[in-house]
Order: sequence, then structure tokens, then C-alpha cells
Amino acid sequence: MKKGFLFCSVLLFLILNSPFLSAKVYNLSIKGVIDSIVEEYISDSFKRIDERGDCELIVISLDTPGGFSTSMRSIIKTMMNSKSPTAVYVSPSGARAASAGFLITIAAHFAAMAPGTNMGAAHPVSVMGKKIDGVMEKKVLNDAVSYVKSIAKSRNRNIELSEKAVTESNSYTSDECLEGNLIDVIAKNIDDLIEKIDGKKIVLDGKEITININNKSVRNMKMTMRQRFLRTITNPNLAYFLLVIGLAGLYIEFTHPGIIIPGVIGGIALLLAFLAFQILPVNYIGLFLIFLSIAFFIAEIKIQGFGVFGIGGVISFFLGSVMLLNSPIPELRPSVATIVAASVSFGSIFLFLAYKIIVSRNKKAETGVEGMIGESGKSKSAISSEAGKVFIKGEIWNAVSDEPIREGEKVKIISVKNLVLKVKIGE
Repeated sequence: MKKGFLFCSVLLFLILNSPFLSAKVYNLSIKGVIDSIVEEYISDSFKRIDERGDCELIVISLDTPGGFSTSMRSIIKTMMNSKSPTAVYVSPSGARAASAGFLITIAAHFAAMAPGTNMGAAHPVSVMGKKIDGVMEKKVLNDAVSYVKSIAKSRNRNIELSEKAVTESNSYTSDECLEGNLIDVIAKNIDDLIEKIDGKKIVLDGKEITININNKSVRNMKMTMRQRFLRTITNPNLAYFLLVIGLAGLYIEFTHPGIIIPGVIGGIALLLAFLAFQILPVNYIGLFLIFLSIAFFIAEIKIQGFGVFGIGGVISFFLGSVMLLNSPIPELRPSVATIVAASVSFGSIFLFLAYKIIVSRNKKAETGVEGMIGESGKSKSAISSEAGKVFIKGEIWNAVSDEPIREGEKVKIISVKNLVLKVKIGE
């Protein structure tokens, strides 16, 4: 009885003092491009945290080259309408908050940077790689300027420097940001950040509150398994690789029916690639060129274009690969090394398979009755257009001939029909 009571007491103590229940600081991590998956991760995490009602501060650890404007605006809207104070911490040392990351940082109640980090370069560009010019460029720029000015004003940050980050693509070091009132603190790590924020006052929902987070536990909010999976396959290099594997698998299955495994693997890989392309900025002309290359390779087999279709397929595949994910953000397109390696490998495999298929079609049959065509033998009886016997490869066969053949003459097989050989006088 005493042991049971002691066990329950210890269990209750652990539950009441667990990080889950006592957590007052929640840490979210954004590393890489700002996209719809990150948007969903931030939105879901904020919703769950607000529902718990035990949060004193939400910290977003940020390291990004930028990303999609729609996702950025959604994240900022989530932060500004949160029931909990937010801090964006550009970290670790060497990290950056470029483009969309800059606006997300200055939109937080507390903006912080680690030493050796930078942020800025927020001039609007098309993630799809299309040039924005003329009236549209002016509209987009004016919209971005007014947006960053409104954010900076609402958080009491330097409006002039914020505007220059958009209009002139200025980028600032952590020291410049602190001196220019773009951020609140420079912190070495998250513990240092908590220590420097503790005791500060902010206005939340029209009420002034004091941040009380000293000696509070930090709970890391990670992406769900689904979000981590989507984040993985939307890596441009992996998405491109899945496309190549998918096309190769289906091509092998098409040219060698019945193998099954390449077709199954190819189908799955192709579907995963298309899933990734729903999130990545895909140029559909590039995708069309890649599929056109498959048509060229198939034409090489069917028509036998003496290598012209095959070479055209390689060129089409390479050009399509270059255009497929053509974004000004390097993290949103596959590396040149990956494209070159895939194009060479892909083209070599397809041309090799096409060559082997063409050779096998033109090669003389070596087994079965078809393999007897062209072979020589000796007549075992007189052969006419109606009947006769020949001896070939140790066997006696029925035979016919368009010309009379005497017994004992050398003959050559020219065709086989219903196990009857058609022969002519051999040379």
C-alpha cells in the first residue's frame, strides 16, 4: 500500500513538473525557403500553443534565403494575431534572414540576431524567375514598400532602413540592425535571448504586459511527420532526382514489358515528384521539354532515326532540366552539377537501351524454327513444290521448293511455315 502511494506521488510530481506542462517558452525552427509547408507549420504550431494558454513567449529561430510572398504574409498575419508574444531570432551565427525573412523578423514583438548574422535584401522578385518590369514592377514594389513600412511602424522599428531593404536591397549586419533600431537584442544563444528579453514590456491586445520567462523551460515545437516528409521531397535536387527515376523506370517498363519492378518504382517516384512540383515554382515549358525527350527516345526505337532522335532527346532533356525550376533563389532550383550528371546518366541509359533494342530486332534469330532460316542442309529425297525431305542439324524435315531439287543436293532454308521448310538450291 505504501509502495503504491509512493509510486503515485512520484508520478504526480513528474507530471506536474514535466516540461510539457511547465513550458512557458516555445521554440519553432525555420531553416530554408519560406514556402507553404513552413506556413502550415507556423500556423498549426501557433494555434496549438494559443489553445494551451500556458505560453509566455514564442521564439522562431530563423535562417532563410527568402521565399514565397503569400506564405510570408500568412506567417506575419499569424504572428500579429497571436495571443502570445513572439520573438524572431536569426540564428545560429552565419545565418541570414533575407527577403521574406527580413519582414518576418521585424514583424515580431522582439527581433533578435546572433553575432555574425545578417538580414535584408528584401526587394521583391518573382520566385518563378520571370522578370517583373514596367507598370507591374512599380505596383509590386509600391505594395512591398507600404507593407514593410506598416510593419516597421507597428513595431516601432526604423522605417527608413526597412524601406531601403526593399527599395535598394540593402542588407545589414547584426550590429547595424541593433544600432539602426531594426532589432531589439543581439544574443549568443536562445538562453541568452531569454535572459535579455525577460522583464521587458510589450503591448498585446491593447494591454501592456511584462515578459516573465526567467528560469522557464523551453519546449521545441517540431514539424509533424507529414510536414517533414513534404519538406524533404520538396528539396529541388531530390524532386528533380525523383522525376528522373520516375521517367527512367516507366521507360524501362515500356521497352521491356513484364519486368514490373521498374514500372512500380517509376510510378511512385513520378507521383512524388509531381507532389513536390505543386509546392515548388515549376516552369511547365521545362517540364514539357523533359517529356518531349522521352518521346524522342521512343521515336528512336520505333523509327530508328540513326541517332538523331536520341541526340535530340538528350538536348531536350538538358534544356528542360535547366528551365524546370528556374528561380532567382538558389535553394529553389537544382544544382548545375546535379542537372549535368542526371542529363548525362539519363541520356546514356536511354540511348543504351534504345541501341540494345534496335540491335536485338535486327539480329538473326538463333533459337526455334526461326533460327533455321539461312541454314544449309542436304536433300534426303527429291523436292518439289508439294513435298520433299531435307536433313539439317541432325534432323529430317519436310520441305518444299519452287524449283525441282534432286536427292543429295545442297539446299538452303529461306522460310519456315507450319513446320515445313521452304528451301532453294544452296551455293
